[in-house]
Amino acid sequence: MRNGTRIIVIIALLIGVIFAWERLKKYTPWGQTEFKTTHHQVLQKISSLGKMELVKYNFRDIVEQEIVQQLLPNPKALLIIEGEAVGCVDLRILKDADISTKGDTMLVSLPQPEICYHKIDHQKSKIYETSFAFMNEELLLNEAFKKAEEQVLKGAIANGILENTKKNARLILSPMLSTIAGKPVKIVFKDK
Repeated sequence: MRNGTRIIVIIALLIGVIFAWERLKKYTPWGQTEFKTTHHQVLQKISSLGKMELVKYNFRDIVEQEIVQQLLPNPKALLIIEGEAVGCVDLRILKDADISTKGDTMLVSLPQPEICYHKIDHQKSKIYETSFAFMNEELLLNEAFKKAEEQVLKGAIANGILENTKKNARLILSPMLSTIAGKPVKIVFKDK
């Protein structure tokens, strides 16, 4: 009986010490985790921008990725991907010859719209589930993100991002240029 009481007292004492330690380390400097970060940042390049962003498409994609194997179960991942694509017009290649007057209207001939960039937002994307991906998880997820980024580009084109870029260029630039020129402005796009 005495041994049983001793064991209970020792266990209670250990639990009390652990509890006290966990409480104390929150309030004492020796219990805090310290981080030290050093940066060695170098500016590599400065680029002048001339692409006017006119439309942004946001996408959400549910991606099921699988690596097909012969003997072992196939590693699988289910991800919810957030991404975006931006349509723009490159105003840097605009020349004096691209601006003309026809009667009382100014004609501005813009280059064809393009997709400035398309990307995955890794902060908003979530890895929902992985299975059998012990050794292949990095490969599986990298391939899923790569395919999702390709799908963002395809989805933007299929959903008419270039046409919406043209439409927004006319909506935004025509009134602005018309105010500056003091006459009506018609926006047209060069042939491809």
